[in-house]
Amino acid sequence: MKAIFVTGGKQYYVAEGDEIFVEKLDAEVGSTVDFTEVFQVGDKIGTPYVKGAKVTCEVVKQGKAKKVIVFKYRPKKKYRNTKGHRQPYTKLVVKKIVG
Repeated sequence: MKAIFVTGGKQYYVAEGDEIFVEKLDAEVGSTVDFTEVFQVGDKIGTPYVKGAKVTCEVVKQGKAKKVIVFKYRPKKKYRNTKGHRQPYTKLVVKKIVG
């Protein structure tokens, strides 16, 4: 069974057993997280959410993505600015989809 749910302002299309990376969640490694904002489960489509649907995931890892370099430059003005950013993420494994 497959489902579409939302977390962190993004939508994810998952099946049981999938590993996904989402925006950082406040959860301990090894704990479970339930998502109730489910747009679609199998053939059921919600308006906007499917009532009683739930996606249960297990937190596998908390981490940071690779560094993204932001470089700003203005020609002939001696302006150069370099910054780096590492986005935090949570790695989840989908355990159960209830629809």
